[in-house]
Amino acid sequence: MKPVQKNDRLLVHVEDLTHDGAGVAKVEGYPLFIHGALPGEDVEVHVLKTLKSYGFAKMLEIKQASPFRVTAPCPVFDTCGGCQIQHLSYEGQMTFKRKLVRDAITRIGKLPDVPVHPVKGMENPWRYRNKSQIPFGSDNGRVVAGFYQNRSHDIADTDICIIQTPEADAIMAALKKRMPEMGIEPYDEQTHRGMLRHVVVRKGRATGEIMVVLVTKKKKFPQAEKAIELIRTLVPEVVSIVQNVNGEKTNVIFGNETITLWGNDVIEDRIGDVRFEISARSFYQVNPEQTDILYGQALEYAQLTGDETVIDAYCGIGTISLFLAQKAKFVMGVEIVPQAIEDAKRNAELNGFTNTLFEAGPAEQVIPRWYTEGKTADVLMVDPPRKGCDEQLLQTILKQRPKRVVYVSCNPATLARDLRILEDGGYRTQEVQPVDMFPQSTHCEAVAWLELAE
Repeated sequence: MKPVQKNDRLLVHVEDLTHDGAGVAKVEGYPLFIHGALPGEDVEVHVLKTLKSYGFAKMLEIKQASPFRVTAPCPVFDTCGGCQIQHLSYEGQMTFKRKLVRDAITRIGKLPDVPVHPVKGMENPWRYRNKSQIPFGSDNGRVVAGFYQNRSHDIADTDICIIQTPEADAIMAALKKRMPEMGIEPYDEQTHRGMLRHVVVRKGRATGEIMVVLVTKKKKFPQAEKAIELIRTLVPEVVSIVQNVNGEKTNVIFGNETITLWGNDVIEDRIGDVRFEISARSFYQVNPEQTDILYGQALEYAQLTGDETVIDAYCGIGTISLFLAQKAKFVMGVEIVPQAIEDAKRNAELNGFTNTLFEAGPAEQVIPRWYTEGKTADVLMVDPPRKGCDEQLLQTILKQRPKRVVYVSCNPATLARDLRILEDGGYRTQEVQPVDMFPQSTHCEAVAWLELAE
């Protein structure tokens, strides 16, 4: 029998946080997940739901608060799903994220002796996002915009998001106010009616250039000129206004067709000394200040002297590849998305790099062929999506055996899983450095350095 039942009122001690920011308390070993509770706190809760091995409870009152508890400055923090831990001080966030990475490395990777360093955080952990994806909708005839509520597609309406740029705030608020008079109808996911689905705002940190992407249901957009005039008047730094057409019944933001309405097709930014052209749908790190730190760490772990050949197995538009090309003899990047490879080639040309090669295709197929062609690597760089490295790619690494692997991860759990596989295949994890790319959220990136055992 479970030690707690639905509708019980209990006083519990919170021991931990989950990966999505819920407090964890245990009653006779039975975990209760409590939204808004922090480790170290004594809280009174109302049990909402009990399953076989865990349950959920609502916090009623904090009897003993954590010394790291702060008042979340965002007015919609309690409903918006964008940030999970604004109520945790930044010092507390750094402690939590280091523990998140270290626990994964220990429990999943079975590597308790691998050093996990303190998190490299931000001096100012606000207004850091260079890309905002803002859904538009309606509520009883009123235009709303902001961000999706936690675990839903209902919009938490707001005029301000304190982790995105002030320019994105200004564009969001002005469009929301002026859309009815301009005759632009917000999209309704339920009925599949309306025109404006999302507004995406991208800003180059180093250049100040801004792109605005209007994601519409239909290609024919008669109010486009009015929208262009409003945006240009409001934010003079805008150099590109683009329309993306998405007529599908889907929660995917972008459709396949992109049209430049005004200005440039791309904006430019720099990471360190490397220039990048960014189009409407390019993948590009959303926190450029911390990207400098993240890529700098990857470069340090790569230990390049100028004589090495490097393979970048998830190269995207070439961000890490070109960072490495400054120090390497030769860099080869592979990426499954053909458009990203075209962007990578263009960015290499933009920077005058002649020591790079980019090819589209699955890394687990392209890399073995490169080896048969004599294109071998001293260092292999991986920066996979949240699901981690493809199993075939891991086996490719173990077969080809580059002397050093640098693993950039956005998911501590899959990082730990993959480190275990590489360790069992003859590599040794030297250390792991977490980097905070997403302050106020529970996400944490990390860079791991592995050497082939002698």
